[in-house]
Order: sequence, then structure tokens, then C-alpha cells
Amino acid sequence: MEQSNIIVRIANSDDFKHAQTIVDEMEASAKARGTGIAKRTTEYIQTKMQEGKAVIALTDTQQWVGFCYIEAWSKEGFVANSGLVVAPDYRKTGIAKKIKKRIFDLSREKYPNAKIFGLTTGLAVMKINSDLGYEPVTYSELTDDENFWAGCKSCVNYDILMSKERKNCMCTAMLYDPADHPKPEQTAADFKEHSTQYERFMRLKQSRLLKFLKGKKGDKQRSLMSFLFNL
Repeated sequence: MEQSNIIVRIANSDDFKHAQTIVDEMEASAKARGTGIAKRTTEYIQTKMQEGKAVIALTDTQQWVGFCYIEAWSKEGFVANSGLVVAPDYRKTGIAKKIKKRIFDLSREKYPNAKIFGLTTGLAVMKINSDLGYEPVTYSELTDDENFWAGCKSCVNYDILMSKERKNCMCTAMLYDPADHPKPEQTAADFKEHSTQYERFMRLKQSRLLKFLKGKKGDKQRSLMSFLFNL
């Protein structure tokens, strides 16, 4: 798809008409990946738009292309860029990277002292995060806000997360700490140099969790195993 006619900007109340489409695509994308995400309502997405805490991508004819929003945790000490979703026809075009960059910049503007974090199983997202200055961290370095972790309940891997006492799961944690001021070009170069190690690290995590998965029975085991081997 052509990107020349796509605008990535801060969402506002004029974008309310796209909220239901965004919610539907978030759910469909999660099902396609075999994972779950915290359920969001149309009203919740519209609130983020109205508060100026969301980024939307549209064509010049106002066709929806992509979306992402900001959530703050632990008394605004931590910020997550959540709900990143791109319309199927525009995936693998670089739009996700543009949206992530804009929502990251918006997060820095609104919460300059907050740590920005994310959880992901995808190397593509890890690459984008690294370009922005994120670094892999342990779960203990993330927010301890119960409301954030409650959002994992709809994920098929929630049992794994809880069995590990929220210290580990299938996702890799990444964090941007403004106190460290990492230079994006340095972390991007580091990712390029060590991407193979990152991939091995993720596979090692998965293999160590196989014993847990094998302890599951029936449809739940098949669902978890299917997700694991399709990462």
C-alpha cells in the first residue's frame, strides 16, 4: 500500500467514528495471534482520543489505517503504549513504526519523567522499540500496578504468568528509562548486532516453559502449544 497519502497524528474527538472499527480490529488481531488482550470498549477508545492520549493513522480520504494509545500506571511513574493495531491492508508497510514513534514522542511530551515499557513476543516490535531506545529488562523492573497486570487475564498465557509469580512469561519486557538517556542509534545498533542472541533468548524462554505447558490438558494445552510454536 502507498504511504504517501497517510497521515499519522494525535487523535481527537473528530475521530470518534473510527472507535468501533479499532475495537473490532484489536479483538480480531488478538484472536488471529492466538493471544488475548485487555478488552476495550468504544467509549474507552473515544476517551483516549478526547484526552489527546492516542495516535491515529488515516488516509487523505479519512480511511482508518492504524491506532495506538497511552496508559499511565503507578501514579504516572510508568507509561505503556498500548493497543497498537494496523488495518490488515496496511500491515508490513512501515506504518506501525511511524505510529510507535509518534506515540512514543507523545508519551515523552506528556510524561517526561515516566518510564515507558512494553511486553511483546515479536522480534519486529522489539526492533522498533530498540530503535526508540528501549532495552530488554526483567519483569521486576516494570510497574507493580495491579490494574496493569489484570489486563493479562484475557491472554491464553495468563496461567504461565501467574505460575511464575509474575516474574516471567512468554513476552519479553522492554523499558525506556529517561534517567538513563540511551541514544536511540546506539540501542538500534545493539539490536542489529545482537538480534540473533535476542531470538535465541526468546526460544530459550519458550523451551523452559514447555514443561508447564505439557502439564495442561485438553483444549487449553492445544491452544497454548499452538501459540508457542507459531511465535
